[in-house]
Amino acid sequence: MTRIVAGFAGSLTLTVPAKGTRPTSDQVREALFSALDARDAIREYRVLDLYAGSGALGLEAASRGARVVTLVENGFAASQTCRKNAAAVQKAAPKGSTLSIAVSSQAVQSFLAGTPDGFDLVFLDPPYDLADTELAANLAALTPLLDPDALVVVERSSRSPEPAWGPGLELERRKDYGDTTLWYAGVAGPAQ
Repeated sequence: MTRIVAGFAGSLTLTVPAKGTRPTSDQVREALFSALDARDAIREYRVLDLYAGSGALGLEAASRGARVVTLVENGFAASQTCRKNAAAVQKAAPKGSTLSIAVSSQAVQSFLAGTPDGFDLVFLDPPYDLADTELAANLAALTPLLDPDALVVVERSSRSPEPAWGPGLELERRKDYGDTTLWYAGVAGPAQ
């Protein structure tokens, strides 16, 4: 069972696809959002959740004050689950809320190639068996869509190597939680 941890939809139970996804554990999600709250990196942000699964990461951000949330999930059952969960979170939003939640059923690379939107906070929680080269391609396509102060959080197996950030992104920190590693990267400043 997965639930929203805090915010206006706190304790709301989310549906999880029967198979094909690996939901982020409550412990990792709580640690991630505590870190984001500490740096004031959610409220009024435009959030992108790639490989969304159930949508739990993006919807947690919505509950905590994100302004726009986009969930990208190519799997049919998972994208249907994202739509159901997004509707439940949208329904729980306070009266008069301007929160916007969208679900895209495209492949991540196709979505990134076609969206004109900019983002402040991005979650990439791909399947652990996603090739490192495909993750690098995702990061390269994502970089031009990021605002100057944007933050990218990549969740991988602790046995996976550091993502290839490419030009435009730089590692800020790594945090390990058992078998899971969170990589935090920011937009690289101009070359010195």
